[in-house]
Amino acid sequence: MSPDQILIVDYDATCAAGSGMDELRAALATQRSGLRPNDFPGCNLPTWIGRVPAIDDYVFAPELAAWQSRNNALIALGLQQGTLQQSLAQLVGRFGSARIGVVMGSSTSSIDRSEEAYRHLDEQGQLPAEFLQENVLNPHAPGLFVAQLLGLDGPNMTVNTACSSSAKVFATGARWLRAGIVDAVLVGGADTLCQSVLYGFHSLQLVSESQCRPFDGARDGINLGEAAGFALLVRGDDAQGIEHTGIQLSGYGESSDAHHMSHPHPEGAGARLAIEQALAQAGLAPAQIDYINLHGTASRANDHIEGNLVGAMFPASTLASSTKGWTGHTLGAAGILESIFALEALTSGLVPGTLNLAQVDPEIAISMSAANQSADLTHVMSNSFGFGGNNACLIFSRAEVAA
Repeated sequence: MSPDQILIVDYDATCAAGSGMDELRAALATQRSGLRPNDFPGCNLPTWIGRVPAIDDYVFAPELAAWQSRNNALIALGLQQGTLQQSLAQLVGRFGSARIGVVMGSSTSSIDRSEEAYRHLDEQGQLPAEFLQENVLNPHAPGLFVAQLLGLDGPNMTVNTACSSSAKVFATGARWLRAGIVDAVLVGGADTLCQSVLYGFHSLQLVSESQCRPFDGARDGINLGEAAGFALLVRGDDAQGIEHTGIQLSGYGESSDAHHMSHPHPEGAGARLAIEQALAQAGLAPAQIDYINLHGTASRANDHIEGNLVGAMFPASTLASSTKGWTGHTLGAAGILESIFALEALTSGLVPGTLNLAQVDPEIAISMSAANQSADLTHVMSNSFGFGGNNACLIFSRAEVAA
């Protein structure tokens, strides 16, 4: 195998629709949504959310007490799922912990812990000792915590580019591998619900009072959610003797709209550039992409712009859907979570429909269905577009047939 080939060794995710791939596969197959009426403590907004109840039951071990936060609890839960730790142990045994990098993506990091800290200020405005957490109350917390939890000593980075954060981790991880900086990379992302996020998006008039309806003519906003997801990457020429998925990252594209802090470019110029870069790197034509997991937030602007862009760039036969109806918009974790849904489609042939879709907006020139479909897939794409015009596009392919 080529040293330029980036193989996916393993992957797993935890979100409102399920903890681990077994639960997520069942949710996808039965179209069981993880959304619920808002019951987040301290927030009485009339909306639906994708909450992970198990976070509230997680107890940090005494030696990890200084890392306590909702985000870190979800990271720890996510890393307990499936065979991630067994796969990681295989890589540590092969390369050593200093040769394994960590690239995490997050939008809010541990803002929930900051909110809680401010509620505990004393009369002099000082924080209690338990909230003096310099490794938690900073944007690099996700990557630092993963390394601490797993005993990894390689390069460590946390990407913060809003809702494209944990899509961009694949690009960074691939660059590290190709440059020889590391021999394996754990890429991932995590974001959790907090009042800053819920009230913040409400103030932007982006939150729906009902279940989100991506690309539907009657869509009226997003539902917010939380998730953690992870994938392990190695170079193709180092893969001998390592169990892997048989899937490779065949292309990625990154761009900036340079247009507006919270509104996408009206013609999707930056998104188009990211898609074109990913296709060029993969050596593929648009017609060769079998399925696209769309960013599809259910906001009026995103779906109109993304849908028309994809409809113009790809043939009508290209399968496409948004999975936000299962999970809500998980912000900085959306990239990794939806990449994993795309990977799962490539593995199983189950193409998820767009939950809650009654009729595609007639002003959006794209074809999609609410129903799941079965298809033999070779190349799949995942789109992630964030505030500030931060765009990322990923293409995954069956390794034996990738260009």
